[in-house]
Amino acid sequence: MTIPMNDQHIKISLKRFLLIEQCPTAWKGLDLYLFRDEHVVFYVGQSFLAFARVWEHLLSGFKGHSMVGRFIWCNWPTSMSFTIELLSSRSEHFSIVQNDLNAAERYLIQQHAPCLNVSFNTQPTALPNSYLPPNAPFRRRQGLLTLIREAERAVKAEDTKLWIENME
Repeated sequence: MTIPMNDQHIKISLKRFLLIEQCPTAWKGLDLYLFRDEHVVFYVGQSFLAFARVWEHLLSGFKGHSMVGRFIWCNWPTSMSFTIELLSSRSEHFSIVQNDLNAAERYLIQQHAPCLNVSFNTQPTALPNSYLPPNAPFRRRQGLLTLIREAERAVKAEDTKLWIENME
């Protein structure tokens, strides 16, 4: 399965993101990120290297140091299907805020009203009832390597299903 991407915007499922150990060169200019599902944006953030910051959230979630990371692991394995979006504040989309990184992050927060952002978010979207909140206990406390192996199996099953469908 290909990752929809241009030089300014990448969308990738969390399960596929977990399988990428090193930031691809083409992604190094991306400085904004979103965690979302099909309907709701959970969190918007910024970093000079968004790929690395997303990994920091995921790793810090096990220790409770990242609310969005903890939210991901509390909702595992459902969260495997969440989408990670990486964007560039220098894209045409953010010319409305003069391509300023801080202003671009605020713009995304105001546009999406993410559930877990507090700053610049006057009316956060309510967390859907189908998800556990970030302060819920882990359903299954497992190490990152075990979760990555689960993600690998899910990606392989998804790719096999797509391959079979394309053969028919």
